Amino acid sequence: MRHSGSLLRSHAVAVRSTTLAARGMRFDALIGGPAGGELVLLLHGFPQTGTCWHDALDGLAAAGYRAFAPSQRGYSRGARPVGVAAYRVSELCEDVLAIAAALGHDRFHLVGHDWGGLVAWALAGDRPDAVASLTAVSTPHPGALRQALHGTQQRLRMAYIPVLRLPLIPESLIEAAGGVVAESLLTATGLSPAHAHRDITALRAVRPTGPLNWYRALGTERGHSAPVSVPVLHVWGDQDPIFTREATDLTAEHCTGDYQLLELEGGSHWIPDEHWSDVEDLFLEHLAANPANAGR
Repeated sequence: MRHSGSLLRSHAVAVRSTTLAARGMRFDALIGGPAGGELVLLLHGFPQTGTCWHDALDGLAAAGYRAFAPSQRGYSRGARPVGVAAYRVSELCEDVLAIAAALGHDRFHLVGHDWGGLVAWALAGDRPDAVASLTAVSTPHPGALRQALHGTQQRLRMAYIPVLRLPLIPESLIEAAGGVVAESLLTATGLSPAHAHRDITALRAVRPTGPLNWYRALGTERGHSAPVSVPVLHVWGDQDPIFTREATDLTAEHCTGDYQLLELEGGSHWIPDEHWSDVEDLFLEHLAANPANAGR
């Protein structure tokens, strides 16, 4: 496991903080790499922000890619619309397209972890013209997850979701004891204490209702489970306490293009923060094999 001191890793030249205007909102983000590089958008999950991609951003910038990791709606101070409907997957996908357009790109590589993985699968299925490659980190295809939820194991692993959909109670849980309770729940799933503290501190700073509305919006629109034709690298840790092997194995059935599964022995759910060095080489090979400017 990586030492928590990596939180202090310098991004002096390659990676910097920025804000980006899109869809009438302002997204906080980390950006790195040359302006002329192929765009790689990295989407975080709950309850994290774009900072979970710090290791990936460094590697991408060094490899010549233009890497952009936004803190998505609900997680950025300038992007906190009111109401559950504002957090539907369709809205989250439109954010990604608008962010890419604001950066001057209509085709890009897409990387998503946890909830960001669900958004990435949905966008790759609905808009394959925009996505040169997909890297799904931890998250199975939504259709595969739906199949696995017919079984007891996957249902048990996601039994926390009805709690997060309740009014007020999950907000109170995140605020309890100054965030200590929520941090302990994260560390129990394999996230380091330093990263858990970073994430819950950031969540409390913007208030957790927006991020929790991602869960509350589930089931309020059509499902996003179209087959994915773009090249896919799927990364999963065999110690992931949320997504089962069944859901992971079923994912290949929902991919009609090139599909590769990278299974990390001993890997937790929190691959971007805790295991990226084990993934990076194959990830960069995946991007290089599927250039965003192919045929242009």
